[in-house]
Amino acid sequence: MPKSQRLLELLMTVNRKRSFTVGELAREFGVSPRTMLRDLQELSEWGVPLYSEVGPHGGYRVLKERILPPIAFSEEEAVAIFFAIHALRHYSSLPFAAEAASAVSKFYTYMPPDVRERIDQMRNRVDFVTPKRQAESPFLSILLEAAVEQKVLLIEYESREKRSSRHIQPIGIYTRSGLWYCPAYCWQSRDFRVFRCDRIHAAAFAGAEQEPLDLRNVHLANRESQRVIAEQEEIPVYAELTRAGVQMCEAEAWASSLLHTRPDGTGWLAGSIAVSDLDFFAKYFIGLGLEVTVMRSPELLASMRTYLAELTSKYSEKAEGGTDMTNRKQNEAETDFPKLSRPAQQALAQAGYERLEQLATISEAELLKLHGMGPKSVKQLREAMAEKGLAFAAGKGSR
Repeated sequence: MPKSQRLLELLMTVNRKRSFTVGELAREFGVSPRTMLRDLQELSEWGVPLYSEVGPHGGYRVLKERILPPIAFSEEEAVAIFFAIHALRHYSSLPFAAEAASAVSKFYTYMPPDVRERIDQMRNRVDFVTPKRQAESPFLSILLEAAVEQKVLLIEYESREKRSSRHIQPIGIYTRSGLWYCPAYCWQSRDFRVFRCDRIHAAAFAGAEQEPLDLRNVHLANRESQRVIAEQEEIPVYAELTRAGVQMCEAEAWASSLLHTRPDGTGWLAGSIAVSDLDFFAKYFIGLGLEVTVMRSPELLASMRTYLAELTSKYSEKAEGGTDMTNRKQNEAETDFPKLSRPAQQALAQAGYERLEQLATISEAELLKLHGMGPKSVKQLREAMAEKGLAFAAGKGSR
């Protein structure tokens, strides 16, 4: 057997055995112990984490981090893997950040120069953009490990209302719009819940006080069917959507179970939502604007009206503060010219006339040219100016 082939098979053998002696391997490969020692030394130089144990029961062991045998990739496969890992750089937190950085570095370093040049040309031509979030999610690794190993965690979680400790058993983690989420069974809620990972301030494996559930058959794809919702906790929802509304809802992961489409591209949302989510859905539907018509339920419609009233109140106060220059000028004109018609007041405001004194610089003929200004309004202004000892400027049409 050629040496290169023997070394590859030896690499796979030590990864499988994890513990062995030089004599065992020498007999298995049909070489002398001295040759096998040299082969093991070469594997160690490749980076295989071997260490030896002395004594009657000694031998070699492979550390927990095993090295995979070489895998042959085509050029296109290597480029695809490189960019798949490269796309993860937009996330501030990853469950395997260091490993991903190491892998992409190895791929790039050992690629032929022409392939590296091609990648360099492609870096600024292709990307997988996701919103950058400032919030960190430092416990992704332990959340994922707990999901895979079926273990319970004790976490400290900050919800919208308060910060509390609770036992959870994760079923996985996923990311959406730059944020990480962890669906898990929560003993405090006695149901499955979705936790924002950046709101988890501490996480550790729980002791024997909390036995794990058998969730081997519960995963991200079927988690919604596992929820335990008591009566009175959900309400029906129905909303008609325009084509644009359907497209907007298709971007939301939660909408998949509620969204229905028609051949013409329009659609509707129908199903049940938790009472605790009323505030979220009220704000979401308002954000869709005219692309949605919410038909039910009464609770949802009431929540939307309340939120709209709060918005109206907030921005009405700003309007009263004078953020609109035209309105402010019009209000001032109304104060100085109280007897004028609304069109005449608007005409003066748009022309920039705010006080009677300013009208002394123009003639009646010029005033009549303003859109919305009639002879009756000019007469009223003439009389008001006369009371203050003012008059229009001399010119054609002046009296």
